[in-house]
Amino acid sequence: MKGIAKRHILKIVDTQKTGREDFLVVEEPLEIRLAFEKGGIRHQQGISVTMRTPGHDEELALGFLFTEGMIREASQVKNVSFAAVRWKEARENVIVVELADGHEIDFKKLERHFYTTSSCGVCGKASIEAVSVQGHYDLPEYAPVFSIGILHGLPAQLLREQSVFDCTGGLHGAALFDLSGRLVLSREDIGRHNALDKLIGAAFQKGLLPLSDCLILVSGRAGFELVQKSIVAGAPCMAAVGAPSSLAVELAEEAGMTLIGFLRDGQFNVYTCPERVGG
Repeated sequence: MKGIAKRHILKIVDTQKTGREDFLVVEEPLEIRLAFEKGGIRHQQGISVTMRTPGHDEELALGFLFTEGMIREASQVKNVSFAAVRWKEARENVIVVELADGHEIDFKKLERHFYTTSSCGVCGKASIEAVSVQGHYDLPEYAPVFSIGILHGLPAQLLREQSVFDCTGGLHGAALFDLSGRLVLSREDIGRHNALDKLIGAAFQKGLLPLSDCLILVSGRAGFELVQKSIVAGAPCMAAVGAPSSLAVELAEEAGMTLIGFLRDGQFNVYTCPERVGG
């Protein structure tokens, strides 16, 4: 199975030693490059390197570029392919997104990404203002409304889809559900941000954006950047199996998103916009 590596280990139970085979999640770097035209000349520039689990790399690249405001629609992308680099071992770890002719690039938009990921100690208001310049869809007011019973059943559906997690226990998952609780898409990755970028990238490719009638569920905590990416994709509801951060709650409230945390074991907390949770 792609994304899984085998390793012979020594297993200790109490004082007993046993040699056995273990399964590990694969972690490898992925460089995302942009190919674009400027002044009549084609350029190629690296814009990000992320540690990810191989698989759905095209979706990861597109999801990252979309949530960072570099692309807005599929017509702006001419092609996505792995780079023909000199080192064979790196060929599946460098991906190039070729933009359509005439699409202008504003590299200043990427500054927000580096700003937010290194913003320890920066006030929440400043961080939220940094995100607000990243244009996003208007979220529908007071809709959709998800029933409590449907919400309780979502984590089990996500877990059933996490095939690599089932083998390794080492992956984050992200899933998209419709109003009836039907699983629309799911992706997993060693990085929680990558899992969500893959999910949003897949929705971008399939023409599902904005996600105005859907809910995004993540398998871990709801951090600031995960909420930001979900808002940019137009999702009015986001739920997490773990806890949200204070800044994530502030951002959700500012955008009018319903944010749910600790969705597990038959209970959950609604932190913002509770009107989208029905009886």
